[in-house]
Amino acid sequence: MDFQNVVILSVIGVAAGVLSGLLGLGGAIIIIPAMIMLLGYNQQSAQGTTLLMMVLPVGGMAAYQYYKNGFVDVKAAMVMAVFFFVGGYFGAKWAGVIPQVVLRKSFAILIVLMAVKMWFQK
Repeated sequence: MDFQNVVILSVIGVAAGVLSGLLGLGGAIIIIPAMIMLLGYNQQSAQGTTLLMMVLPVGGMAAYQYYKNGFVDVKAAMVMAVFFFVGGYFGAKWAGVIPQVVLRKSFAILIVLMAVKMWFQK
C-alpha cells in the first residue's frame, strides 16, 4: 500500500468517525462509496474491508460518550448485536455470489431512499 492510499484511507476514517460520532451515521455510508470512488475498490472488497474495520472496537469511545450522557439502551444494543451477527453472516455469504453491479446499485438505491425519507419526514 503506497503513502497516498494511506493518506486517503486516513482521511476517510477520520471523516467517517467524526460523522458517525456527530450524527450517528453508520460508517459504511461514508466509507464504502469513498473506497470505491477514491481508491477503486470493487463493491465486495469495500464492504468486506469496512466490516473488518468495524468489528474492531473503533466505535467504543464514541459509544462510551453517549453512554455517559445516558443515551445508550444497552439491552437494545445487545439484541441488535446478536441479530446483526447472524444477519451479517448470511449477508456476506449472499454478497459473494451477487454480481458487483447489482450489489453497488442496490447500495445506492438504499442510500437514496433513506435520504428521501429523511428529507420529507416531519
